[in-house]
Formats: sequence, structure tokens, C-alpha cells
Amino acid sequence: MCKQLLPLEGKPVIRHCLDNLLDGGISDIFVVIGTQGYMIAETIRNYPVTVVRTTDPDGDMAASVLTGRAALPQTTSGVMIALADHPLITPQTVALLSAQHGKERDRIIIPVHEGKKGHPTLFPRPILDELTATGTLRDLVMCDPGRLRLVEVPDQGVRLDMDTPEDYQMIAGLCRSGALNRPVKIR
Repeated sequence: MCKQLLPLEGKPVIRHCLDNLLDGGISDIFVVIGTQGYMIAETIRNYPVTVVRTTDPDGDMAASVLTGRAALPQTTSGVMIALADHPLITPQTVALLSAQHGKERDRIIIPVHEGKKGHPTLFPRPILDELTATGTLRDLVMCDPGRLRLVEVPDQGVRLDMDTPEDYQMIAGLCRSGALNRPVKIR
């Protein structure tokens, strides 16, 4: 089973991610799925999102970002790259990053928890337009440290991802134990 469809507190991980973005005030959401992502598309069919299919079955994150970027309106000022394996990011963090972008539209906004960088990262559209098929998001971040804005957040979810089955078990355990601050709707 793909990790976006794993159950977490009674619903698939992808729905947690989308709910947190929506509750954080993001209204234009583009979900990039792979060629085999029909189950993900079906799971989120009632969400107010645009599903975009990548045609690169071997593509990495940059390929997904390029696919999503191509679908965006030209008037988009910034793009929050939210990973589907980070289900515990709070709506408050999403709103904070968006507000920071409103103040500094030319900066890459990266959340930091306890001194460590996390996700999602918010890229100004002109900087994201620098991404090429052979580049990475890390290249954009490291290209010019002067265009970064690190934002300290109390949200440990920015650092918690599900790369392994053990990561998933740990995140599920944190949810069950109530050890995390529960997201609060702020829209």
C-alpha cells in the first residue's frame, strides 16, 4: 500500500495533509500524482483540489514540482511544497508560512523546529521558475542563502516524515498517545 493511503486516526494520510493545508488557509491546492496514483485521486475526489498527473514514472520530487508548476496560473506569487508524507504539520504552521510570504514575497520560507529545518517550504514563484529538469529544490535553496527566511515554529510535525514503516508506526503512536498538539481549524 502506498504511504499516502495508510490509515492515521481513521483516515488516509493524504487527507490529513490536505485538511491541514485547507484549514491553514490554502485555497488553491494542486496534488501531483504518479501514473499509478488513481487510488490517491479516488481517495481525494471530494476535496477542492486540482489533481495533476505526472507522466514521468521514474520522476523524483523535482519532476513532480515541475509538473505541478506547469499547472499553476501565471499570477501565482508563491508555491508551498507540501509533502504527502508529512501528515502532522499544523494549520497554524501553514498559516504562519503564508503570512510570512505576504511580508517577504522574494524569500524562500522554511520552517524550523528546535533548530532543524523542516517542511513545507514556500517558494516565491520567480525562484521556483528557476528549477530545471536536472536541478533539485535543494539547489534553489542553497544557491543564495540571502534569499532564505527561516521561521521558527513550535510544530514538531515539520520534522516528522514517513520514509520507513518505523516512521509511520512512530507517527501513528504519537497520534494515539495524544503527544502532539492537535491541529485547530483557523480558517
